[in-house]
Amino acid sequence: MQLDITPLQRADKPHWAQLWYAYLDFYETTLPLDVYNATFEALLSDDVHAPCGLLAWSDGQAVGLVHYLFHAHCWKPAGICYLQDLYVTEQARAQGAGRALIEAVYHAADARAVPDVYWTTQDFNATARRLYDKIGQETPFIKYVRPT
Repeated sequence: MQLDITPLQRADKPHWAQLWYAYLDFYETTLPLDVYNATFEALLSDDVHAPCGLLAWSDGQAVGLVHYLFHAHCWKPAGICYLQDLYVTEQARAQGAGRALIEAVYHAADARAVPDVYWTTQDFNATARRLYDKIGQETPFIKYVRPT
């Protein structure tokens, strides 16, 4: 599959939205419209602390997205990069789009001299974990969140 990875642009909103909603559906999640709109605007922000977005394209079709952000870290003076969301359409899975998006995040981190990139996934996401086992290193950390 021939892929192009591009930074998210305002004109990409319909393509991004289709992928974003499919990603949320996969995780059986919905978000209010104001969160959807705020997320898209944040992804276009020039603020160095705002999340960033990339799209994967094949034959003029958006086939994947990734969102990532940089943040400070008490143990790493250079900071750290969090790959927050990654989604590839079913038709494009196992054809290099996920790997290309992760590698694009690695490249963005390298460009900012931030060597550490991390992400999480749910334990049942076997398809993604097959890729992550090849391109990343699993850690022994268990995630906790504040109860709602």
